[in-house]
Amino acid sequence: METEIIKIRPGEGPVSEEDEEKLRAAGAILQQGGLVAFPTETVYGLGGDALNPSSSQKIYAAKGRPSDNPLILHISDIEELKPLVKEVPENAKKLMKAFWPGPLTLIFKKADIVPYATSGGLETVAIRFPENKVANLLIKTAKMPIAAPSANTSGRPSPTRASHVEYDLKGKIDMIIDGGSCEFGLESTIVDVSGDVPCLLRPGSITLGMLRDVLGEVTVDKAVVTKLSAGELPKAPGMKYTHYSPSADVVIVRGNVDNTVSKITELAEKSKAEGYRTGIIATEETKDRYQGFEVLVIGSRQHPETIAANLFKMLRKCDYHNIQKVYAEGFEETELGLAIMNRLKKAAGYSIIDV
Repeated sequence: METEIIKIRPGEGPVSEEDEEKLRAAGAILQQGGLVAFPTETVYGLGGDALNPSSSQKIYAAKGRPSDNPLILHISDIEELKPLVKEVPENAKKLMKAFWPGPLTLIFKKADIVPYATSGGLETVAIRFPENKVANLLIKTAKMPIAAPSANTSGRPSPTRASHVEYDLKGKIDMIIDGGSCEFGLESTIVDVSGDVPCLLRPGSITLGMLRDVLGEVTVDKAVVTKLSAGELPKAPGMKYTHYSPSADVVIVRGNVDNTVSKITELAEKSKAEGYRTGIIATEETKDRYQGFEVLVIGSRQHPETIAANLFKMLRKCDYHNIQKVYAEGFEETELGLAIMNRLKKAAGYSIIDV
């Protein structure tokens, strides 16, 4: 399959006729059951017709993704939600008012129109109203809800720019829309609102504190911080399987900064002596303390949003640089740090050293 790559940079003003034509071509591919990768404010998504089981199966096949891993449906207007769900609980309405459009996915009891091939065999459905202009225009142009997991090979770091999608999926999908770098760099926060008490299933840029400011009580699913047990079905994308992993072995070292730097230096020296190409994922505050190693600077501890935005890019850079062993600094699991560590832990297969 030949993958067409188109570039759209909509800016603040009206969309140009040229970009409208490109979006119509992308929409036609989706209407015909094809797959289109497109930018969102979180990561790039791999889109297909959410109501066509064949399209969902193509998404799973292109990614090499297990079919019990649910897909997120993307809409471009709140009115598009009603046919897809059995009910819209009050808690959902409060969150939608506060955070839609934006990087928040909500889980509802699904309507019969949503195929099990899209919901991962579950009676619930995950739905998001993205803020990204290109994503919204694509959904409107295609005239359908778009099912879209991250546009990467399953298990690999999520893509935050079109070149990442091309690296993983060129030749496997019909089109890639290059809309530039993604703003947030981590997938959306996921909250289950199908039960009596809202439950955080995946942390993201909409933090637990922000959710509780709106709703009061919000519980946290155990899969946010630990592995799911064998045989447990994932309630949302990213909960069950190994995710976000480069080819290198990743180890997280967490504790106070001085102890962390000391331990990572010790481990990196040992790996280097054993002949492994070794990398260190560090922050702006510590990068100069690692001498003689390949240091990948992820961002600043003073500005955790920079760490979130760069995390997947740095994990991918490990592969581009043929790094075999990676030692990553850990972060406090509060607010945005909860989302950062959720992704890092999965990338490391929960290989963590506390110091």
